[in-house]
Amino acid sequence: MWSQAIDSWSTLYSTHAALRTTVEFVHIAGLVVGGGCAIAADLATVTSARDVAAARATWLQLLTRTHRLVAIGLVAVVASGLLLLAADVETYWHSRIFWLKMAMVLLLLANGTLLLNAERRARGGDVRAWTRLHYTATVSLVLWLLTTLAGAALPNIG
Repeated sequence: MWSQAIDSWSTLYSTHAALRTTVEFVHIAGLVVGGGCAIAADLATVTSARDVAAARATWLQLLTRTHRLVAIGLVAVVASGLLLLAADVETYWHSRIFWLKMAMVLLLLANGTLLLNAERRARGGDVRAWTRLHYTATVSLVLWLLTTLAGAALPNIG
Protein backbone atom coordinates (compact mmCIF):
# COMPACT_ATOMS: atom_id res chain seq x y z
CA MET A 1 0.00 0.00 0.00
CA TRP A 2 2.74 2.50 0.98
CA SER A 3 4.77 1.55 -2.07
CA GLN A 4 1.83 2.29 -4.38
CA ALA A 5 1.13 5.61 -2.66
CA ILE A 6 4.79 6.64 -2.92
CA ASP A 7 4.96 5.58 -6.58
CA SER A 8 1.79 7.53 -7.35
CA TRP A 9 3.10 10.62 -5.54
CA SER A 10 6.48 10.35 -7.27
CA THR A 11 4.81 10.20 -10.70
CA LEU A 12 2.49 13.08 -9.89
CA TYR A 13 5.34 15.15 -8.49
CA SER A 14 7.64 14.54 -11.44
CA THR A 15 5.01 15.43 -14.05
CA HIS A 16 3.59 18.63 -12.56
CA ALA A 17 5.90 21.65 -12.45
CA ALA A 18 3.43 23.72 -10.42
CA LEU A 19 3.23 21.00 -7.77
CA ARG A 20 7.03 20.71 -7.58
CA THR A 21 7.29 24.48 -7.31
CA THR A 22 4.68 24.61 -4.55
CA VAL A 23 6.27 21.85 -2.46
CA GLU A 24 9.75 23.32 -2.85
CA PHE A 25 8.43 26.81 -2.03
CA VAL A 26 6.76 25.55 1.16
CA HIS A 27 10.04 23.89 2.15
CA ILE A 28 12.09 27.04 1.56
CA ALA A 29 9.43 29.35 3.05
CA GLY A 30 9.30 27.18 6.18
CA LEU A 31 13.06 27.43 6.45
CA VAL A 32 13.00 31.19 5.92
CA VAL A 33 10.18 31.80 8.42
CA GLY A 34 11.10 29.22 11.07
CA GLY A 35 14.85 29.36 10.66
CA GLY A 36 14.91 33.12 10.15
CA CYS A 37 12.91 33.78 13.31
CA ALA A 38 14.97 31.26 15.24
CA ILE A 39 18.26 32.75 14.07
CA ALA A 40 17.13 36.29 14.91
CA ALA A 41 15.89 35.13 18.31
CA ASP A 42 19.09 33.17 18.94
CA LEU A 43 21.26 36.19 18.16
CA ALA A 44 19.17 38.39 20.44
CA THR A 45 19.26 35.73 23.18
CA VAL A 46 23.05 35.54 23.05
CA THR A 47 23.17 39.33 23.39
CA SER A 48 20.49 39.45 26.10
CA ALA A 49 22.31 36.86 28.19
CA ARG A 50 24.86 39.60 28.88
CA ASP A 51 22.28 42.31 29.70
CA VAL A 52 20.86 43.50 33.00
CA ALA A 53 17.83 41.79 34.53
CA ALA A 54 15.27 44.35 33.26
CA ALA A 55 16.41 43.93 29.65
CA ARG A 56 16.36 40.17 30.04
CA ALA A 57 12.76 40.22 31.27
CA THR A 58 11.71 42.26 28.25
CA TRP A 59 13.54 39.89 25.92
CA LEU A 60 11.83 36.85 27.46
CA GLN A 61 8.44 38.40 26.64
CA LEU A 62 9.49 38.97 23.04
CA LEU A 63 11.09 35.54 22.76
CA THR A 64 7.80 33.85 23.58
CA ARG A 65 6.23 35.51 20.54
CA THR A 66 8.73 33.91 18.17
CA HIS A 67 7.94 30.33 19.16
CA ARG A 68 4.74 30.13 17.14
CA LEU A 69 6.46 31.30 13.95
CA VAL A 70 9.37 28.91 14.47
CA ALA A 71 6.92 26.04 15.06
CA ILE A 72 4.88 26.92 11.95
CA GLY A 73 8.07 27.05 9.91
CA LEU A 74 9.22 23.69 11.25
CA VAL A 75 5.86 22.09 10.46
CA ALA A 76 6.08 23.42 6.90
CA VAL A 77 9.66 22.15 6.54
CA VAL A 78 8.84 18.68 7.90
CA ALA A 79 5.62 18.26 5.87
CA SER A 80 7.20 19.43 2.62
CA GLY A 81 10.36 17.47 3.41
CA LEU A 82 8.34 14.27 3.69
CA LEU A 83 6.75 15.03 0.32
CA LEU A 84 10.19 15.68 -1.20
CA LEU A 85 11.47 12.41 0.27
CA ALA A 86 8.47 10.49 -1.07
CA ALA A 87 9.05 11.97 -4.53
CA ASP A 88 12.49 10.34 -4.75
CA VAL A 89 12.88 7.80 -1.96
CA GLU A 90 15.52 5.78 -3.76
CA THR A 91 17.88 8.74 -4.09
CA TYR A 92 17.43 10.13 -0.59
CA TRP A 93 17.31 6.81 1.24
CA HIS A 94 20.88 6.01 0.19
CA SER A 95 22.29 9.51 0.62
CA ARG A 96 24.68 10.10 3.51
CA ILE A 97 24.05 13.83 3.30
CA PHE A 98 20.30 13.25 3.63
CA TRP A 99 20.81 11.23 6.81
CA LEU A 100 23.30 13.77 8.14
CA LYS A 101 20.69 16.46 7.54
CA MET A 102 18.03 14.38 9.34
CA ALA A 103 20.39 13.89 12.29
CA MET A 104 20.96 17.64 12.46
CA VAL A 105 17.20 18.26 12.36
CA LEU A 106 16.81 15.90 15.33
CA LEU A 107 19.62 17.70 17.15
CA LEU A 108 17.95 21.01 16.34
CA LEU A 109 14.67 19.78 17.84
CA ALA A 110 16.41 18.38 20.92
CA ASN A 111 18.33 21.63 21.38
CA GLY A 112 15.08 23.56 20.96
CA THR A 113 13.60 21.55 23.82
CA LEU A 114 16.59 22.43 26.00
CA LEU A 115 16.27 26.07 24.99
CA LEU A 116 12.56 26.14 25.92
CA ASN A 117 13.37 24.54 29.28
CA ALA A 118 16.10 27.11 29.97
CA GLU A 119 13.74 29.89 28.93
CA ARG A 120 11.09 28.60 31.34
CA ARG A 121 13.67 28.51 34.15
CA ALA A 122 14.87 32.03 33.30
CA ARG A 123 11.30 33.27 33.31
CA GLY A 124 10.99 31.77 36.79
CA GLY A 125 13.91 33.86 38.00
CA ASP A 126 16.76 31.35 37.74
CA VAL A 127 19.71 33.56 36.81
CA ARG A 128 21.86 30.51 35.96
CA ALA A 129 19.38 29.60 33.22
CA TRP A 130 20.76 32.48 31.17
CA THR A 131 24.04 30.59 30.78
CA ARG A 132 22.07 27.65 29.39
CA LEU A 133 20.06 30.01 27.16
CA HIS A 134 23.28 31.50 25.82
CA TYR A 135 24.74 28.07 25.10
CA THR A 136 21.60 26.57 23.51
CA ALA A 137 21.03 29.69 21.38
CA THR A 138 24.60 29.43 20.09
CA VAL A 139 24.15 25.74 19.31
CA SER A 140 20.84 26.56 17.60
CA LEU A 141 22.55 29.11 15.36
CA VAL A 142 25.17 26.60 14.29
CA LEU A 143 22.64 23.81 13.71
CA TRP A 144 20.29 25.99 11.63
CA LEU A 145 23.19 26.96 9.38
CA LEU A 146 24.63 23.45 9.09
CA THR A 147 21.20 21.99 8.34
CA THR A 148 20.73 24.60 5.63
CA LEU A 149 24.18 23.76 4.22
CA ALA A 150 23.28 20.06 4.12
CA GLY A 151 20.03 20.91 2.35
CA ALA A 152 21.92 22.93 -0.25
CA ALA A 153 24.48 20.15 -0.70
CA LEU A 154 21.89 17.40 -1.02
CA PRO A 155 20.88 17.94 -4.67
CA ASN A 156 24.44 18.79 -5.70
CA ILE A 157 26.51 16.17 -3.91
CA GLY A 158 23.89 13.61 -2.98
